[in-house]
Amino acid sequence: MMRMVLTLFMLSGTLLALEWEKDINTALKSAKKENKALMVFVESEHCPWCKKMKHRTIGDEGIEKRLENFVLVKVMREDPKAMKLLPPIQGVPTVFFLTEKKEVLEEVIGYFDVLDFTSYIGDVEKKLRAPLKTQTS
Repeated sequence: MMRMVLTLFMLSGTLLALEWEKDINTALKSAKKENKALMVFVESEHCPWCKKMKHRTIGDEGIEKRLENFVLVKVMREDPKAMKLLPPIQGVPTVFFLTEKKEVLEEVIGYFDVLDFTSYIGDVEKKLRAPLKTQTS
């Protein structure tokens, strides 16, 4: 009986888990195909704030629900190919919300708790609902 309860508990955690693309180019293609914006989470292997943000903030059930509307990709700061495809970063964790054309909607630098990160997601959602301004050279 205990084994069954443990199995159900583990399965419930995987049901809420978000799907993350492995590379930016694949994520951009998915974003175009699904007509969604992109959220890029830039982390570093030995960054304690990155781990904290992934588990406490992005792993929050409410945040996960809101992020279902985005194509998600994790990028390691140590990956030079991936970093060439992004705007310069000031530190990790950094989160970019991008259009499928790689236009930056919002940049979040550092650790943010659930409440603050929810506010950033709300800002991005407002920008996505607003008519996009075209820039002229």
